[in-house]
Amino acid sequence: TKRFLSASLTRNRDAREVTGVERPLRLRFPLAMAARDPARRNPSLLSLLFSLLCLASLLLVLSSLRPSDPAVAPPRDRRASGEGRRPCNYSDGIWSWDPDPPLLRYDGTCKEIFKGWNCIPGGRSGARDLIRWRWKPSGCDFPPLDPARFLHRHRNTNIGFVGDSLNRNMFVSLVCTLRRAASGEVRKSRPAGADRGFTFLDYNLTVAYHRTNLLVRYSRWSASATGGVLESLGYKQGYRVDVDVPEHTWAEAPKFHDILVFNTGHWWWAPSKFDPVKSPMLFFEEGTPLLPVLSPEYGLDMALKHMISYVERIDRSSIKFFRTQSPRHFEGGDWNQGGSCRRTKPLLPEQVDQLFSLKNNGTNLEGRLVNHHLYKALSGSNFRILEITHMSEFRADGHPSVAGGKKHEDCMHWCLPGVTDSWNDLLALSLGTV
Repeated sequence: TKRFLSASLTRNRDAREVTGVERPLRLRFPLAMAARDPARRNPSLLSLLFSLLCLASLLLVLSSLRPSDPAVAPPRDRRASGEGRRPCNYSDGIWSWDPDPPLLRYDGTCKEIFKGWNCIPGGRSGARDLIRWRWKPSGCDFPPLDPARFLHRHRNTNIGFVGDSLNRNMFVSLVCTLRRAASGEVRKSRPAGADRGFTFLDYNLTVAYHRTNLLVRYSRWSASATGGVLESLGYKQGYRVDVDVPEHTWAEAPKFHDILVFNTGHWWWAPSKFDPVKSPMLFFEEGTPLLPVLSPEYGLDMALKHMISYVERIDRSSIKFFRTQSPRHFEGGDWNQGGSCRRTKPLLPEQVDQLFSLKNNGTNLEGRLVNHHLYKALSGSNFRILEITHMSEFRADGHPSVAGGKKHEDCMHWCLPGVTDSWNDLLALSLGTV
């Protein structure tokens, strides 16, 4: 009997360790005591009772392993839930050719597409094949944006794109995609100083674009007849750039929009606009010139610091993204040196490294250089980074080239439909995890 009770206690302790549930011992003592005398007369009865006890113990253990028990339930699909799994690095992947191309999300009849980006009717070689390449991140799914779901999910929402013409490229891609699935009227609007925008009335969803080249305010500057500190240094003309003052085109945007997507970078190294000799950038803070005169990269650092702080101070409740730099693909020279981009297939990894490595100091290093400043400035902020640079570096085939009919080839903007559709896929995916 002592051995039997000891075994029962041991089994109870073992079961508790397995299941985390302690079974009351009071149920076992009557069984053990009742078996004492009859067992002497009928050993088979003891065996039967012992077997029943073991069976009951086994059933209790098994019942504790039901999926309804949160302590031992099988893990959920971490990819779907985003829990317990390292976030996917969507910038690490390859472009995969789809032999069965999907239907066009939109076509050249979408009136928002700028003529120079409308590559299919513009005759860009291989323009119809652009959508047959799908970005495939390593180890995770990358579904295309579902416009109907996006419209319903973002009812009563205002989405603002703030930046240069590359953000307009992305804005147009999203608007054209949503138009194909939207019911009801789509009305033009220009909220909070926007350059352009649209409201999908059935969903009360507004998507707007706020044009700003530098994010901060800038204007022509000329030497004063009465002199000044810049004049004393020999400056006669240039551009005054106030690193702590947002441009008026978007200053009110953080108060209006629920979701914001920012970009900047292309204009900070634009010698055709800000010639370092004839019309340099002259940086001001609190109305006073910053001396010694800063180079554009230090001016960018100052502007990013102030604008990130400004947006966070205005509204901390909105969802804020900063899109990384869109790469250019000029080969054989820059835009004004006969550079071209007439490839019809994505680059290979070794070609990407050759074209964009900072070590090579090539024509297209701007993208990675700007990103270095962006990551540094955004560290510790509540902005989310929308990393599109690396996936886009492969797509030398995605630019309008000569389709726009301009004197110089356009190897900076993107054909629509095209690569920027994948940027919006990433945006939609990122919003789904917020």
